[in-house]
Amino acid sequence: MAKCFSFTASRDSCYRYSFTRGGLKSCTTDLGDGTIIHCWIPKSHIQTKPTLLLIHGFGANAMWQFNDVIPPFKSKFNIYIPDLLFFGDSYTTRPDRTESFQARCLMAVMERLNVKKMDVMGLSYGGFVAYSMAAQFKERVGRVVLGCAGVCLEEKDMEEGMFKVKTVDEAVNILLPQNPEKVRELLKLSFHRPPPPAPSCFLNDFIQVMCTEYRQEKKELIQTLHKDRQLSNLPKITQPTLIIWGEYDQVFPLELAHRLKRHIGDNAELMIIKNVGHALNAERPKEVLKHIKSFLTDTLPAKQGNRTNGHKTD
Repeated sequence: MAKCFSFTASRDSCYRYSFTRGGLKSCTTDLGDGTIIHCWIPKSHIQTKPTLLLIHGFGANAMWQFNDVIPPFKSKFNIYIPDLLFFGDSYTTRPDRTESFQARCLMAVMERLNVKKMDVMGLSYGGFVAYSMAAQFKERVGRVVLGCAGVCLEEKDMEEGMFKVKTVDEAVNILLPQNPEKVRELLKLSFHRPPPPAPSCFLNDFIQVMCTEYRQEKKELIQTLHKDRQLSNLPKITQPTLIIWGEYDQVFPLELAHRLKRHIGDNAELMIIKNVGHALNAERPKEVLKHIKSFLTDTLPAKQGNRTNGHKTD
């Protein structure tokens, strides 16, 4: 018997409507090498406004992570919101699974759309891609916001017990859940105060709609992110950078935020949001957006130093 109703698909449709009401339209770009990138772009690009590229993490797709960002930012920026490869309607037949390749694909799309300069914000895995864009395209990327992005992790960190998960395969099984119990594990790992548990029927529906397509390719993205990673190989970006992190992040522990701040140096400031976990944009959305908006709309050079819960500290 065919399923009559999908809560997840219905919510996805609501987000699609919300994006359209927010002044965005769906756009698909064929890069000509077996790579297709879907991106939400402004219905009308206003030349006098700066451009902001929002890059999602391993959540469902771009719409689910950035629906709340559009209202407070659309008056200040031309907003572009792509689906990364193997999320939403983006995919490739090429074998490259690095964040560097993701970054090059996004910049190729922006080039096709005739956008020459942009600020970038990336959450979690999207922060890895944003960092790579800033490193590869120094003249085209302005300000950078990195949300809970463990860019400075090293392969040895897992062996030395930094993470809650003990192996990459364990991380894959949680980040790409295939049963309700794994979804609940993901929520416990991502939130400092997890939401009330949902019935298994809703979680199974979410898995069916959001977690089955391209699972092998997404697994390879996670494996590639971790394999042979060393801080000594990570380039330093020079753009003004806001690092924003949850105090109780269990996916990428807070030590990685301090490590990243030290690695970038004076061009970065660190904002630690109290009493939240990895999903800081879901746990404390208004506070997080307030700090990000302040950083991006400030016309002065980025302030140096660290800030904790909205306060700069020496």
